[in-house]
Amino acid sequence: MSLFNIQRDHARFKNIIKGRIKQDLKKYISNGDMIVRKGKDTVSIPMPQIEIPRFKFGTNDGGVGQGEGNPGDEVGPNGQPQDAKSGEGQAGDQPGEHGLEVDLTLQELAEILADELELPRIEPKGKEILEKDKDRYTGIAHQGPNSLRNFKRSFQEALKRQIASGTYDPENPLIVPIRRDLRFRSWKTTQEFDANAVIIYMMDVSGSMGDEQKEIVRTESFWIDTWLRSQYKGLETRYIIHDTVAKEVDEKTFYSTRESGGTLISSAYKLCQKMIETEYPSEQWNIYPFHFSDGDNWSGEDTKLCFELLQNQLFPKINMFCYGQVESRYGSGQFLKDLQEHFKGGHEKMALSKIENKEGIMKSIKDFLGKGK
Repeated sequence: MSLFNIQRDHARFKNIIKGRIKQDLKKYISNGDMIVRKGKDTVSIPMPQIEIPRFKFGTNDGGVGQGEGNPGDEVGPNGQPQDAKSGEGQAGDQPGEHGLEVDLTLQELAEILADELELPRIEPKGKEILEKDKDRYTGIAHQGPNSLRNFKRSFQEALKRQIASGTYDPENPLIVPIRRDLRFRSWKTTQEFDANAVIIYMMDVSGSMGDEQKEIVRTESFWIDTWLRSQYKGLETRYIIHDTVAKEVDEKTFYSTRESGGTLISSAYKLCQKMIETEYPSEQWNIYPFHFSDGDNWSGEDTKLCFELLQNQLFPKINMFCYGQVESRYGSGQFLKDLQEHFKGGHEKMALSKIENKEGIMKSIKDFLGKGK
């Protein structure tokens, strides 16, 4: 029974850790610097030291409370009132409490997001070249991880062993599995082919988009990528930056470039349209453009052109267009208002989000990839 108790407590502790991460998920999402990449598929997440609750014996001799003091006073270890300034004085020589760093794979991190986010609509269209791993439980094995232990089969094996050895007592039907009795579900991983998918990130890099705004975009796109890549292998990602002219760049340039010119949002939508027409036929690809801006645009005429490109060129070919407006002291924020005014009542292929600061990242992710989107 001790083996099962230890394993049960270990499972409880793992659930406590995951629950703590989920509880503080907004903090981790808002502060991208807290999550440190360790290799290609692993991240390190800091959290307070966690201990399983337990009783401790005190050092006092017992008895009712007595001595000087008033209700509400802090009580010291000897039962006497504690001076509020007792923390002052010389440096101590005892170790303090240390935080705990938990290493998680991106897959595990995405699983924690699972209760908050759902994968965007992926329509099964086009040539099936994008692979997805699928685990199927096919039988029972003598070895395996504790998370896949089959308790029913384990106790059945223990019962058979005790009956065969004559140790089973019907009057006291206690069944105690030992190591050789344990059985586990076995699985087989197969690769299933799914539809092609591409994410096209677009970002305004004009003078009004500062480092703070780019950091918000970088953090949000990390979580978007983490979730989508946990579900599909080979998902393609493209990057477009624009001021008055749009151009395709790599990921590093996307998050570090800052221009000083004006803004023509239509230049990014035109390049996105051209990219889709030449490389991602809509009948074969699931396409998700994400555009981040502070809402400034050069003129009302260009905004009208953006609406025409969205309505006539992009919406018919894509799965979902996501526009995130990042709050900036220099930006007008007008483009989001214009989108809401032009597409009154919304559009089934458009998701809009206003990101006031880092605290708004989680809500924005829900706006883009949440249930029903």
